[in-house]
Amino acid sequence: MPSHGSLTKAGKVRNQTPKIQPKEKSKEVPRVRNKKEFEKRVLKSSKGTSKEKNT
Repeated sequence: MPSHGSLTKAGKVRNQTPKIQPKEKSKEVPRVRNKKEFEKRVLKSSKGTSKEKNT
């Protein structure tokens, strides 16, 4: 099977690029993040409306 380009040059660019350390991810676990967003969106807004209904 013919190949595109010579096999002696395979991986040339990848070997030349400097190795960069991966950044640490600081995002929360999606379950925790969704819980906080839910509390901010639903529970806090419902607290303000419940006071108005009772008065």
